[in-house]
Amino acid sequence: MSVLPLSPAPLSVFGGMRSKLTELKESGLYREFTPCSYLAEEPGTALHQGRRIQVWCTNDYLGMSQNAQVMEAQIASTLRHGTGNGGSRNIAGTSEAHVALEARLAAWHRKSRALVFTSGYVANFETLTTLLQAVPDMVVFSDALNHRSLIEGIRATKNRKHIFPHSDVAALEELLSQYETERPKLIVFESVYSMDGDIAPIGAICDLADRYNAMTYLDETHAIGVNGPTGAGICEQLGEERPTFVQGVFGKAVGTTGGYVAGPDEALDYVRSHAPGFIFTTTIPRSSLDATRRSLDIVQSGAGGELRRKLRENALRMRAALRTAGIDFIDAESHLVPVLVPGGERVKRVSRRLLDEFDIYVQPVNYPSVAKGGERFRVTVAPFRTQEQIDAFVRALRACLDNA
Repeated sequence: MSVLPLSPAPLSVFGGMRSKLTELKESGLYREFTPCSYLAEEPGTALHQGRRIQVWCTNDYLGMSQNAQVMEAQIASTLRHGTGNGGSRNIAGTSEAHVALEARLAAWHRKSRALVFTSGYVANFETLTTLLQAVPDMVVFSDALNHRSLIEGIRATKNRKHIFPHSDVAALEELLSQYETERPKLIVFESVYSMDGDIAPIGAICDLADRYNAMTYLDETHAIGVNGPTGAGICEQLGEERPTFVQGVFGKAVGTTGGYVAGPDEALDYVRSHAPGFIFTTTIPRSSLDATRRSLDIVQSGAGGELRRKLRENALRMRAALRTAGIDFIDAESHLVPVLVPGGERVKRVSRRLLDEFDIYVQPVNYPSVAKGGERFRVTVAPFRTQEQIDAFVRALRACLDNA
């Protein structure tokens, strides 16, 4: 059966989009995607236009997506259960793996319940919108540098909102003090902020929550698998159990896909029963969940501890090499190494030269992800990276910066 093309009239409504895209390109803020197909046999390497390149900006912090045991678990599960399950969680989509994984995550974070979502973004957005809509008089206090998924989850509701300066405990307290003790309150923040690599004052914020009768929602996305004796995040590292809700993901250090929220039983049961993005979407296949469970076996073990040690060591080696080469970077507390390359066009030129001349891929980070003038590369140095690779990366970066 032939398909007739749309007439020009309906398509004309997109004319405004065309002009806005043109403006975006002219401003230098148009996003370019670099296709890269990772090679499991050679961690940190991908195929791009038929050639091998090294990837230095992946969020697969521990290299778990290419771990042999994790891949074998997914393959074995696929052969047994298939590639998908064809259902939402409430219509034939909940497997035994969902149930076991949610119980494991709740115990990991010392909470009474956990819910698995299709991604970390969905976990944040759906949980926040559902909870806030259920308590319309709850006031929300959001860190100024929160991730877009947190921002949009809060924006989607009619609740009163306050944005406090990044990690500014005094400013947060000033805002909290404006409300009576009985007024429901929720403080939303992250543990590791990925653009600067800094860590929030979790204990101080929890102290304020106790003092002003507030709940807390903590996004541990960039700390899951990376921090803590068993990889449960910054809270585990600090011995801090007070955050009301803890969000995490599988798509970064765990190396698979999906996200989750752990917290109070009744609150998350309410989310399970009302969140559209949980109820009305096909869920994660059993095979991916089985790979996640196998990855957690490793992440939570002594082997995971060794990977975390190597990750931290490599971050220190990268900082030392950058310092020696006179390259500006943020000396962050976390495993992330933000390399500052101010100028939207300049950071893109350097990125393109690295790829074209040195087979190195590192994604330029521009406005609005960071402020104008704060353009950068967010460099990650996985446990499998060698000193020779780090030195070669820094030499290539120095050469590109000198001619940018």
